[in-house]
Amino acid sequence: MSMTQHAEPAVETPPAPGPKETDGRTARRPLALRLLARPEVGVFLGAAAVYVFFLIAAPPVRDGGSMATVLYQSSTIGIMTLPVALLMIGGEFDLSAGVAVITSALTASMLAYQLTVNVWVGVVAALVVSLAIGFFNGWMVVKTGLPSFLVTLGTFLILQGANLAVTKLVTTNVATDDISNMDGFDQARKVFASSFDIGGVQVKITVFYWLVFAALATWVLLRTKYGNWIFAVGGNKDSARAVGVPVTFTKISLFMLVGLGAWFVGMHQLFTFNTVQSGEGVGIELIYISAAVIGGCLLTGGYGSAIGPVFGAFMFGMVQQGIVYAGWNPDWFKAFLGVMLLGAVLINLWVRQSATRR
Repeated sequence: MSMTQHAEPAVETPPAPGPKETDGRTARRPLALRLLARPEVGVFLGAAAVYVFFLIAAPPVRDGGSMATVLYQSSTIGIMTLPVALLMIGGEFDLSAGVAVITSALTASMLAYQLTVNVWVGVVAALVVSLAIGFFNGWMVVKTGLPSFLVTLGTFLILQGANLAVTKLVTTNVATDDISNMDGFDQARKVFASSFDIGGVQVKITVFYWLVFAALATWVLLRTKYGNWIFAVGGNKDSARAVGVPVTFTKISLFMLVGLGAWFVGMHQLFTFNTVQSGEGVGIELIYISAAVIGGCLLTGGYGSAIGPVFGAFMFGMVQQGIVYAGWNPDWFKAFLGVMLLGAVLINLWVRQSATRR
């Protein structure tokens, strides 16, 4: 009897997998393009170029003491630029920021001197006043729907006039009285205007505060729900409100952060110079806004970082002191800053468009 044998079916080997197909939505962009899309990259390169330029053009910059002065100038701008930048990311800006610094210093100085109380009483009162100014600006913008340009321009004029008028009324002068002999002054100076030694170089404490505040602002923007709210209300406040973002709270709190920054810088000025000139602060708000714009923040909101304005403030401090160390006419300072501002805006625009297009 014959046996019928059945052949085993042939097993087909599956083809080797080819390269994974991706489209423009899923393809991972090269590292260089992802870096270019960051708002702080352009200003970092610009700050490095300005630094190298003045290292060559102004040899005194190479000295440690000179560099400490540059960092000090940068920090006094940078501390205030940080909350201004957060406000701009949130879609608003504040023209009263410069005179609000002087308002805060005047409040602390005159209140402490005229009532002959501990200077810390004036410091706390100045904090309340500064936060109230920020709350007023934010509340007016949110409740009326008026552009923040108009609201804060009005606040700017009110504070400018009040600073001069009240100071003359109280002190019969355009400056406040010297408070250096009052109770609590030495302790307050240690907090707001002291220096510490690093390698034989005296560095102002504002440099330390500046870097700490920048790290804190970066963490808030990138790691917290509040940071997401800031970007959301700056991008489109109606869409943000539709998904549950507290738009009113976010915008008012951002204006109050500017008030907090004005208070801090005002206290530094007061306890550095012991007295305050009531007519100062006019025009400084444009430097804060410019440093934020150079740092990659858009006036239209919804885009920016906290690190970019740090480099923007450093560029301002570097140019301001570098011109002096180079022995040039300081009258060119504002012209240099104008060129730097326009150049930074154009570079940031080109970088964003290139990264998005590719």
